[in-house]
Amino acid sequence: MKRSGLLIISISLFLFLNSCRKDSFITSPDARVRLSTDTLKYDTVFVTTGSTYRSFTIVNNNDQKLRLSSLKLLGGNSSVYKMNVDGTPGTAFSNIEINANDSLYVFAQVNVNPNTANLPFIIRDSIEVVYNGKRRIVQLEAWGKNANFLRNKVVTTNETWNNDLPYVILGSLLIETDKILTINKGCRIYVHADAPIVVDGTLIVNGLKDTIDRVYFQGDRLDEPYNEYPASWPGIFFRSSAKDNLLTYTVIKNAFQAIGITNPSPNANPKLTLNECVIDNAFDAGVIAINSSIKARNCLISNCGKNLYLAKGGDYQFTHCTAVTIGNRYIDHKDPVLTLTNFDNTSTASLNAVFRNCIFWAENSFIENEVVVAKNGTGTFNVNFDYNLWKVTSVPTNITSNQIINNQPPLFDSINTFNNYYSFRLQTGSPAINKGVNAGVTTDLDGKPRPVGIPDLGCFEKQ
Repeated sequence: MKRSGLLIISISLFLFLNSCRKDSFITSPDARVRLSTDTLKYDTVFVTTGSTYRSFTIVNNNDQKLRLSSLKLLGGNSSVYKMNVDGTPGTAFSNIEINANDSLYVFAQVNVNPNTANLPFIIRDSIEVVYNGKRRIVQLEAWGKNANFLRNKVVTTNETWNNDLPYVILGSLLIETDKILTINKGCRIYVHADAPIVVDGTLIVNGLKDTIDRVYFQGDRLDEPYNEYPASWPGIFFRSSAKDNLLTYTVIKNAFQAIGITNPSPNANPKLTLNECVIDNAFDAGVIAINSSIKARNCLISNCGKNLYLAKGGDYQFTHCTAVTIGNRYIDHKDPVLTLTNFDNTSTASLNAVFRNCIFWAENSFIENEVVVAKNGTGTFNVNFDYNLWKVTSVPTNITSNQIINNQPPLFDSINTFNNYYSFRLQTGSPAINKGVNAGVTTDLDGKPRPVGIPDLGCFEKQ
């Protein structure tokens, strides 16, 4: 009887202690807590006003209670999303208890009117989960406007995009070797933050001079202030097998590296031709090329961390181009607008480059030499600057130069960094007016005529 009594007491004590343990709260930041997802995706394309909801669970995989100190919809009351926690609506909750080895359901509803002004194609918010000093986030992502939504798109046959609906790139876009993607006038391509455009084949963009007919590549956040942020998408990358790429009247905005290009062309043509293109507000580089070939005409490369970075040799021809950066709250100008070398960290290569009728300028920085040319070794090194305006205190060596306007401000039409407004057309009295040489270019970036005789420097002709 004594043994039976002791056994009953032991079992009772165990049950009591175990019950107390389950009623206590785990406080360690290493508590086993599982969220059923890290992103709620609402795949409905909203072409009319409507709503839909998704849910996730917060699972307490511990033998003790868990207290959520905070569960919050970060967009608050102004968000298009609404939250419901176990039947209770709200935007913020505190001190929520989840029993041991139990779970909590969180519902998130989105209500979208696609006709709302400035509505982005992808509407985002997030739910913050805080417990034991640890912060977890569940992203909310809904498609707000009607578009051609392409997730991890691979171009496996020759393909043409027309201006029927905008194109939204999610995940990535890959053009396979020997395949051609043609993008016609007026197309708008909006790219997600983690979605590079990778070209192993050929990209042909057929924009036209009118603003409505140009082709635009930019991030998919159209709501302020995100629509002005640099590095909002990775950029366009031309890899080894890419060839015969042609971009005409194309605008590439707000990328991390707007254009990245490597290795020589597989054939005798330039690997990339840029005609009347604008590359703007790229965080790291407007154009970064490693031993490749580019032919550019009437291009504006503006407000980039590095406008033109051409390394380890290659073949380059830039005619009537303007490379300019005005330091502002988005771009901290720390690198020259043009860096040109025949080497990288491992080797050297031959370099042939001609810059004719161009402007290389920057303001709001401490950089004295906005054009830097560096040479290693004894290989082919032919660099010619012909009729240019630049900001330089130490003229590069190992180059050929002719008719250079040095350290005279080009007098751009209108610059307002506070309002993020930049017009790089030339004012009356600019030293760049009538200082070029006839290079056979008959129009400017606006599609307006250049004179038969002496043209202006840069991508814009003073009319």
